[in-house]
Amino acid sequence: MVDLIPRSVLFGNPERTSPEISPDGSSLAWIAPRDGVLNLWVAPIDTESGVDWTAARPVTEDTDRGIRAFGWAFDGQHVLYVQDVGGDENWRLYDVDPVSLERRDLTPFEGIYATIIGTSKRRPDEVLVGINADNPQLHDVYRLHLSSGELVKEIENPGYAGWLADEELVVRCAIAPLPDGSMHVLVRDSAADEFRPLLTIPAEDATSTDVVSFSGDGRSLLMISAADSDTGRLTRVELASGEATVLAADPEADVSGVVMHPDTREPQIVTVLKDRMTYIVLDPSVAGDLAAVRALHPGDPSFSGRDEADRTWLIAFTVDAGSVTYFMYDRATKTGRLLFEARPALSGYELAAMEPFSFTARDGLVIHGYATFPPGLGRANLPAVVNVHGGPQVRDTWGYNPEAQWLANRGYLCVQVNYRGSTGYGKAFIAAGDREWGGKMHDDLIDAVEHITAQGWADRSRVAIYGGSYGGYAALVGAAFTPDVFCCAVDIVGPSNLKTLLETIPPYWAPMIAQLYRRVGNPETDVEFLWSRSPLSRAQDIRIPLLIAQGANDPRVKQAESEQIVAALTAAGIDHEYMLFPDEGHGFAKPENRIKFYTAAERFLAKYLGGRHEE
Repeated sequence: MVDLIPRSVLFGNPERTSPEISPDGSSLAWIAPRDGVLNLWVAPIDTESGVDWTAARPVTEDTDRGIRAFGWAFDGQHVLYVQDVGGDENWRLYDVDPVSLERRDLTPFEGIYATIIGTSKRRPDEVLVGINADNPQLHDVYRLHLSSGELVKEIENPGYAGWLADEELVVRCAIAPLPDGSMHVLVRDSAADEFRPLLTIPAEDATSTDVVSFSGDGRSLLMISAADSDTGRLTRVELASGEATVLAADPEADVSGVVMHPDTREPQIVTVLKDRMTYIVLDPSVAGDLAAVRALHPGDPSFSGRDEADRTWLIAFTVDAGSVTYFMYDRATKTGRLLFEARPALSGYELAAMEPFSFTARDGLVIHGYATFPPGLGRANLPAVVNVHGGPQVRDTWGYNPEAQWLANRGYLCVQVNYRGSTGYGKAFIAAGDREWGGKMHDDLIDAVEHITAQGWADRSRVAIYGGSYGGYAALVGAAFTPDVFCCAVDIVGPSNLKTLLETIPPYWAPMIAQLYRRVGNPETDVEFLWSRSPLSRAQDIRIPLLIAQGANDPRVKQAESEQIVAALTAAGIDHEYMLFPDEGHGFAKPENRIKFYTAAERFLAKYLGGRHEE
């Protein structure tokens, strides 16, 4: 057997992560622990020798949950970041001056969810911020002046689900949801004009549609759109005429991202995520850069930032059996300089490859997924864990996954399934999951179990189901609806009653509620249907042991979702463990809480599947 990878290596804080270069290219910021808590650090960049790590210093001093998302303001004098309290997802926007270390709460309202709507190098002192202070369901538009900290409401939201500003930081696009789940894309020519409809996105296209950016001249919109196609394609829509031109497309998968020129906002590189990431070059001037970048490292590159002069790019490389690795790439010389690995301690252990696989579901739909085999234990008759992704309108991807490595290292085959309803495979595949929570979406997981056992990979009597959020719901469904398929289940922040889940969603989800009802069901008109798809309705049928973990401050899946299934299990005398984290929300941000959970989960899985565990 390979050496046991300590849980602290897999689930503790990264050593360093998420580098961002300042607009003038003179400084690098990143996230790293300070006294065990993730904070922002900054170091100067020398054009000859690179980052001066000896001059690195922390510029924030959080002592609780840490900082997980940040970015440089275009003025180069402030780093913007968001924080909530205890996992409640009431995000407030802060900034820090990396020279003076002055820190400010830029959105000093209680109980809000602040989100950045727009920044622009043409308006370096300004930031457009969405704040739901007046109506918790709707984000109004505020203009923030960084030099003074002045925050002024600019647009009151009449019911829109999203905003987009042009490069002059004028909000000129809005998304208006309609009662049937479709959406109007509204535009205007200037701040003095009224919004007018540009096009309508049908309900079936909504999940595959994204308004990406205005063009640099403000005359067109870049969109990822599934109009007249099954897959999401990159299109340009002229504002004057509404005429759409397809710029990039793939018949098998949706466009997943766009790298744009920082000034013209013209698309340069388009990404399409299949089993692994693929790349389409639209701008010939960067074809040599992409080739040089790909030669730096065997992983799949993602473009995580660049300086204002477009001379230096930051690249993150993803591999399956190793840490995410960051490079700084010089366009003039077409050479790269290693910045750091996020988790260098992983290099001391043998990790497992993540292998794409596919199978045909019982109704003929092709389902894709990934299998991670335990090193040194062969590929036959293994205990297996079906690790179900959340969302469900997201997907599993190839690359380093700490849970997949943890499970494989402990002796299990980790199986990740992009069941119907997952994104990336076209709108028909998403629509195949409509109203199929606990139905055909769960059938896909059962068919995956049949596939891995038919291949001889898995021991049919030793298969567990595990997941968080929707994956936690799937684990509860597996225990309640198909208890003969799985020998145990692990549910992390999973809903147990779909009606109460839908009745307690965060208020700022309200503009998109029609889409949610379309995917899951309506709690007012589909009461019996939703109850029939709720694990709580069949809790008495559970015959396998359960581990349930919940964050007390979870705004999406409330504590009551776990409490009610735990109460039913207790009343019926069904074997279960329950872990409640009082200082967490929808998942576990604090490393000590992550370690506590994975310690319990590891012990639980070892008891029922027979794998290894770290004492």
